[in-house]
Amino acid sequence: MNVLDILLWVVLPYVSLAVFVVGHYWRYRYDKFGWTTRSTQLYERRLLRWGSPLFHFGILFVLVGHIVGLGIPKSWTNAVGLSEEAYHAVAIGIGAIAGFCTLAGLAVLIYRRRTVGPVFSATTRNDKFMYVVLTATILFGLSNTVLGALGHEGADYRDTVSPWFRSIFFFQPQPELMSQAGLGFQLHALSALVLFAIWPFTRLVHVFSAPLGYLTRPYIVYRSRDQQLGARTPARGWERAGGGRR
Repeated sequence: MNVLDILLWVVLPYVSLAVFVVGHYWRYRYDKFGWTTRSTQLYERRLLRWGSPLFHFGILFVLVGHIVGLGIPKSWTNAVGLSEEAYHAVAIGIGAIAGFCTLAGLAVLIYRRRTVGPVFSATTRNDKFMYVVLTATILFGLSNTVLGALGHEGADYRDTVSPWFRSIFFFQPQPELMSQAGLGFQLHALSALVLFAIWPFTRLVHVFSAPLGYLTRPYIVYRSRDQQLGARTPARGWERAGGGRR
């Protein structure tokens, strides 16, 4: 194990996680008004109607696949009777579909952001860099899935990448495992670490937003000061109830 392996697979993951956590705290503490997607739906809807569902539903399945693939040890799936062949068939099948949907949706969203003037003007430099890193991460991951389907994935990521990933959170890093992984998996992991490091400073912070306040906020009551609404006399049966001001 050399110094480069330690820097890439021990130091960099912890730096990325630290920036991810502290960056989100800083952003929420000092930039609450900037904690938003900066929605551009009013500027253009046709492309957004296609690109947004493709990307968001695709990335959701990609996320679930990564949680299962990285978080669940091979021994657990073997214990419940799921063979390696069956596991990889499901993972590759669903992963390929989800990956292509995510990539297609992202392509539409980037095209929209680049060609629609007001949308492009609303894009920050951080977000532009984020789109580059996100696209690279998805492409590396999808290429690993496709190569896995063709039988050229190299070392099994469940014997290298997955245990390395878990070792980081157990504070017992095993960088030698990533040094045995294929180049595609290494590039995918490195681009993901960069993505997590820049995450708090981009529009991706909206992933951790939920409109829970709408469930408890008071009703908004609208009252009119006019005795009559509009210029016409209301039809019979549609007069203002009570006849007074509301």
